[in-house]
Amino acid sequence: MSDDATTARGPADEYAEFGAEIADQIESFLLAVKEIARGDDPASTLSLLLLEVSQLSLAGGRLGAISDIVPQERFEPDTGPDADVDELRERLAKLLDPIDTYVEVVDPVEPDRGVIAFHLSDDLASIVADLLHGLSHFREGRTVEALWWWQFSYLSSWGSSCGAVLRALHSLIAHTRLDREHNDPSQAEEQSLLSEVDN
Repeated sequence: MSDDATTARGPADEYAEFGAEIADQIESFLLAVKEIARGDDPASTLSLLLLEVSQLSLAGGRLGAISDIVPQERFEPDTGPDADVDELRERLAKLLDPIDTYVEVVDPVEPDRGVIAFHLSDDLASIVADLLHGLSHFREGRTVEALWWWQFSYLSSWGSSCGAVLRALHSLIAHTRLDREHNDPSQAEEQSLLSEVDN
């Protein structure tokens, strides 16, 4: 957190209601992504992911908009081993193949730095791992610690990933619907790939 940022300090009950609301949004996202990754409804995969990531972005925006949350303890309590999200990542990669890869500008403020290829499955799994870490604190009754972690990791990690994934999902859905609508023959190969997920 930046030194010049307004710092909010206070007892856990100061954040109890806000923490419960954020935790509910995060748990809803985690359950939804796990369900989507099962692949029971592949035709709705993109639409459901778009909806869930959009809703998570709202939770992130709420975290980013408030002043810094700082725990009273200097050191972060141990939450145990990091969550294993490899199986989720693999399920998503299989489900989203062959449209898992997308490109993103490294830094929109400095576009000359170029673009990098990313994977939706990797980004979604990383977001889940960040959220689960904070959820471990919340479930142990450390609401301030959970909010601190979610806020910090939103600003440093999963917030950026959410934005990138959201843009990629929006683009995929837009191409699927608009290109099909216009029947552009130049998009035949892409449409063939997209149809594997849509159907």
